[in-house]
Amino acid sequence: MSLEEAVVLIQHETDIVTARQKGRELAAALGFSSTDQTMIALAISEIARNIVSYARQGKVTLSRLDESGRLGVLVVAEDAGPGIPDIELAMRDGYSTGNSLGVGLPGARRVMDEFDLVSAPGQGTTVTMRKWRR
Repeated sequence: MSLEEAVVLIQHETDIVTARQKGRELAAALGFSSTDQTMIALAISEIARNIVSYARQGKVTLSRLDESGRLGVLVVAEDAGPGIPDIELAMRDGYSTGNSLGVGLPGARRVMDEFDLVSAPGQGTTVTMRKWRR
């Protein structure tokens, strides 16, 4: 894997594992602490699981960030699924339209430094997350 960028197609549970492993590898290569590597892997897991559960397929792109000497990891998850009709509601702890605990999106937002979600019914969803090395 190039340490600059990796694209993981998400269609099955096994792809979630691949995406989180690649995220962890990239974070390790950039010198992130093992705790932050785990947080990045967790966020990737939650977002990729949503793709499998709700959209059936999508992709996660992992990239190295270097802005003004600050190193980080950029995670962009995209799908063409049903979209999220109420983003504010979806970002609340405990809210789920599936049979889950409803901690995926808010949990990912909590462990990453920057989190942006764009979605519309029938248009799919894009989640963009950044974690900066301390």
